Amino acid sequence: MEFQHERERIFALDEQGKLVAEVTFPVSEGVADIDHTFVEQSLRAQGVAGQLLDAAVRQIRMEGLRAKATCSYAAKWFKEHPDQSDLL
Repeated sequence: MEFQHERERIFALDEQGKLVAEVTFPVSEGVADIDHTFVEQSLRAQGVAGQLLDAAVRQIRMEGLRAKATCSYAAKWFKEHPDQSDLL
């Protein structure tokens, strides 16, 4: 799956242009708040949400930002990836 990157959002569209996966992380005062993760039902349990979070973490790091996880999936992801917790 190819993700499209914007400053505070990473997402994927299907062939018809419909949103099928998304993570948003609005930035305020140097902190990216990972506040929303969405994966269309037909794509769930295939690792797409994890790929989104991994891409978001890479982008947040590249921009030199810190992160906080107010999205429940993101909070769970960071617990499962303690090697990334230094970003929080």
